[in-house]
Amino acid sequence: MNQPTFEEAFVKLEEAVKALEAAGVTLEDATRIFEEGMHLARICHQHLSATELKITHLQRSFGEQMTLADQDEPNAQG
Repeated sequence: MNQPTFEEAFVKLEEAVKALEAAGVTLEDATRIFEEGMHLARICHQHLSATELKITHLQRSFGEQMTLADQDEPNAQG
């Protein structure tokens, strides 16, 4: 089974929180819902970490490109 997208996991996590906040949840059900919520939170965290890493690489790559472009341009002051 494929891992859910961030959005899918986040929606399910919100549903788990609402279920835990609802009155009348048995301890057994609350424990099961909490475990599922922790699993979903871990999935969301993995997606966010991977995205943060991609953004960091893109920023670093852009910075390197700008440095190279600055070095390639002739000095306008002459």
